Amino acid sequence: MSSPLPAAVLIAPGTGEMTGRTRRYEKRYDDLDGLFLDQAAFAAIAGTRGSEVAYQVDEFRPSDNAGDIIFGTSTLYAGRVGTEFIFTRGHIHAVSDRPEIYFCQSGHGIMLMELADGTVRVEEMTPNSVVYVAPHWIHRSVNVGSEPLVTLFCYPADAGQDYEIIARAGGMRDLIVDDGAGGWKQVPNPRYRPRNTAPGHV
Repeated sequence: MSSPLPAAVLIAPGTGEMTGRTRRYEKRYDDLDGLFLDQAAFAAIAGTRGSEVAYQVDEFRPSDNAGDIIFGTSTLYAGRVGTEFIFTRGHIHAVSDRPEIYFCQSGHGIMLMELADGTVRVEEMTPNSVVYVAPHWIHRSVNVGSEPLVTLFCYPADAGQDYEIIARAGGMRDLIVDDGAGGWKQVPNPRYRPRNTAPGHV
């Protein structure tokens, strides 16, 4: 197995655009169908903004080898669907004992985290804050501000992602919504279905 070569990238302040990335992927509003509680509000937005980018990820992936690391930037644009703030799809690592860190470069966000048993933790993200997502935690970013939420992430190259653990439970246990006073609050998700956490289930 050949070793990856050293490399450097340049990250644009405020946008997260990475010069030297190995991959970019984008999620448009149309790609987020079914994720928000207020489906009528989502349909109205998708009808006019369906092709608009909701968030994008620039990634530098030197290899998928155990012991290597992947890093990149996530840029989550501001918006709401009904009272819910816009969020990323979220995931748990396919190799679930792998952690991840997020460094907030700009914007105002929430890292919403959950264990398979429904235990929830939230951490606020503001410029220069770092969130450590511990092993076994499902996680998604939520933009509660009026500007793009730009974060730098880093995780082990062999971690992988499992996005379906959230869908199977009807979403995450809690939602991050507008509190009606210029801020945010955490409320229960009425669609949430507790997961079977017995051995052999996630």
